[in-house]
Amino acid sequence: MQLEILSPEKKVFSGNVYGIQLPGIEGSFEVLENHAPIIATLGKGKLKVIKDKNSSELYDITGGFVEVLNNNASVLVESAKMID
Repeated sequence: MQLEILSPEKKVFSGNVYGIQLPGIEGSFEVLENHAPIIATLGKGKLKVIKDKNSSELYDITGGFVEVLNNNASVLVESAKMID
């Protein structure tokens, strides 16, 4: 699945990933390859980019939106900071 994470300041992440875990406003959820089309509002919390089964990155976000369509996920966030 192709993922792009964008903030007003910069492109935070762009690449092919296994999946993402997102902080929805009504609870967290996960998007994997071949997910049904969805648009959802994101709340403040942790966004996990699962690059493959052994590698991931974690970001602290302050809210935004996600759109998933045809194995492309676009995440638009107010701000995102990578957590080591």
